[in-house]
Amino acid sequence: MMYDRILIRYGELSTKGRNRKIFVDKLRKTIEKALISFPLAKVEAKRERMYVILNGENPEEITTVLKNIFGIQSFSPAIKLERDIDTIKEAALQLVSSLYKEGNTFKISARRADKSFSLDTGEINYLFGSHLLKNIPGLKVDVKNPTINVQIEVRSEAVYLSCENIAGAGGLPAGTSGKAMLMLSGGLDSPVAGYLSMKRGLELEGVHFFSPPFTSERAKQKVIDLSSKLANINGHFVLHIVPFTEIQQLIHKQIPENYTMTATRRLMLRITDEIRKRQEALAIVTGESLGQVASQTLESMYAINDVTNTPILRPLITVDKSEIIDIAQKIETHDISIRPYEDCCTVFVPSLPKTKPKKEKVQYYESFVDFEPMIQQAVEKVETIILKRNVRIDQSEEINSLF
Repeated sequence: MMYDRILIRYGELSTKGRNRKIFVDKLRKTIEKALISFPLAKVEAKRERMYVILNGENPEEITTVLKNIFGIQSFSPAIKLERDIDTIKEAALQLVSSLYKEGNTFKISARRADKSFSLDTGEINYLFGSHLLKNIPGLKVDVKNPTINVQIEVRSEAVYLSCENIAGAGGLPAGTSGKAMLMLSGGLDSPVAGYLSMKRGLELEGVHFFSPPFTSERAKQKVIDLSSKLANINGHFVLHIVPFTEIQQLIHKQIPENYTMTATRRLMLRITDEIRKRQEALAIVTGESLGQVASQTLESMYAINDVTNTPILRPLITVDKSEIIDIAQKIETHDISIRPYEDCCTVFVPSLPKTKPKKEKVQYYESFVDFEPMIQQAVEKVETIILKRNVRIDQSEEINSLF
């Protein structure tokens, strides 16, 4: 039997009380944008559930898209039926017969949201279970670990029949937590930090620091490809590429070698903060994991953070490398990140970076150089690339057209 819709469950959105409608509306718009290549499909949002009405579209292809949308706890391909017992029995028999293979077991999982229905949940389980056992030879009951879980959900407007629960991405819908800037290198960590931030409802724009000729066009393309993966997750992604060569050369000329990494990170943070102001974002996201490298000790973070009062979000702060790699593989950024093209941080890394830098010392070293004009010049020369799901958009297109 062909499914006619996909039933979507909200999960965490159900706890939002009076604000629930805002979150549901955001999720509906996100799903509609994600399904733009399925013109016949329509999204119908209600307080308790959301439905994708298939209208003949392929449910398996739509399922692939829905798995990656934040805000969905789980979903099920389903059939909408009239509240007539004989109609439901016939549909359940057709559906289970189409799925049944020798040795399969089943159970009935009834949910009666509308208490006015003539049968209670126990009676629904017994009536429909008996009907299936009687009409499908070899089928057996297993209430603990069935091969086929027949879900019958009775609501006031209809009965919904399904046999599969598919886990969603969880989290919150895109944009419900505001906007932040993601400091995006070409490594494993920052794309994963971006993914986890998106999961909490953040709308992200990336900032990448590019230092030609010390870093190659292939390194730049690597970051664009990572940004495309993030665009595929949330539907769009804006990437700001900052020319950083002159500033980085000046740092290495004026700052003692063991403090160049600290000074570099401070200048990157200052520039990112300037872009954040222009883009009206409220926070900065980094891929830092405590103690992983010299710039990620607590002393380093303290010295680097000194340049801004903007909230710095670090989703990976307590995550170890193996966990980061697992997530990177899951979101398909791992193979891009390990391409052998280095970013400006790895190219210019000092032989003995300071692991416990003093804020006062780096302030003193920087005081001999007026970096502010160079910061403003770098911000003015930023190259902005806008990416949509599976599409790269020229920077001349208006950012606002994405929303």
